[in-house]
Amino acid sequence: MGGHRREANAEPNLTPILDMVFQLITFFMLVINFKTASMDMSLRLPAVGSARPAEIRGIDLVVLNVDRRGTLRVFGNEIRDIGGYIAQEAQASLLAARRYNPALNPGDDLPSMIVIRADKRTPFRLLNRVLVACQENGFRNFSLKALSRREEP
Repeated sequence: MGGHRREANAEPNLTPILDMVFQLITFFMLVINFKTASMDMSLRLPAVGSARPAEIRGIDLVVLNVDRRGTLRVFGNEIRDIGGYIAQEAQASLLAARRYNPALNPGDDLPSMIVIRADKRTPFRLLNRVLVACQENGFRNFSLKALSRREEP
């Protein structure tokens, strides 16, 4: 029985921890809130003396930007088929709402809130096209964004 000892390999196995870090990074990339990216900051919102933040706790938001020509913009992309886009958003909102209320059916009022950010130079008839399309697809909660007089540049 030889008296020579083998030294133990004390190097840690980093594969499991690297795998966990990669999964955490992926998770946070998927759940990050992209709502701020949906806002078109080039719009000049109207200033209203009584503007206050909307109460939106626990509600899914659909942010719609309408420029002065009445063009609907979402995440910087121009939407040509307003009715088709709103119908797709209504379908997505219905599926999301069914997680909490399985009895919700197509045609029922949707719990999502439509946040409309319209340029102050947008004629109402052009803004009304977006509002009517939303109402026809079951959206009933609206928030029209404006600046308070104190925030106006």
